[in-house]
Amino acid sequence: MDLVDVIPRRLYMLRYPIGQAYLWRDGEALTLIDSGPVGSAAGIEEAIRSLGLRPEGLERIVLTHCHRDHIGSAGELAARWGSTVVAHRLDAPVIRGELPVPEPVLLDWEVPYYERGLTLPDAPPTRVDREVADGDALGFGDGAYVVHAPGHTDGSIGVHLPHHGVLFTGDAVAAVGQVMLGVFNVDRGRALESMRRLASLAPSVACFGHGDPVTEDAAATVKAAADLADG
Repeated sequence: MDLVDVIPRRLYMLRYPIGQAYLWRDGEALTLIDSGPVGSAAGIEEAIRSLGLRPEGLERIVLTHCHRDHIGSAGELAARWGSTVVAHRLDAPVIRGELPVPEPVLLDWEVPYYERGLTLPDAPPTRVDREVADGDALGFGDGAYVVHAPGHTDGSIGVHLPHHGVLFTGDAVAAVGQVMLGVFNVDRGRALESMRRLASLAPSVACFGHGDPVTEDAAATVKAAADLADG
């Protein structure tokens, strides 16, 4: 796992061989956006300590959707540090293991990449302490709130921090080679609508579930990608 500064003393990316998570800092209080695959907890704790912070400060873990590369270590971290696990109400039953993970409708070129992701271990059933919906305040980042972004999964969300101009897109948008519509969607039409909505928020920093964040001309870059995907 690599620890990458995105906004000094505020936002860090935790990069794994497949996918990534993000750590947001409000002083000593920490929020994790996604949790990486199973087995990532120790590395996340080490990364927190390397920043001169304490894992006890991990107040919440916000899960952008129910896939194994995003939720795998949430339960372990929450049990160890008392963090609140947050997810959209439509994906929460999947995260808890009450419903199966929804199957995507794959384009032909997506198939080998999807099969690579299946090599990751399944995520264990994970508790969800707070189920959220579109527009709900999340209690960090000077006003972070939920943006429901269905299409990748029914309960996919973005997380918008308008005070800081930061947008976490989850897998609704990706930056693999270029900024693009996220892949492995259960409903590509709804995914396109969600991407357009996220682009309309005009972030100055855009953070994706796969690929490096965009920290310059982010609003124009995400809008152009949405226009291209729509075309």
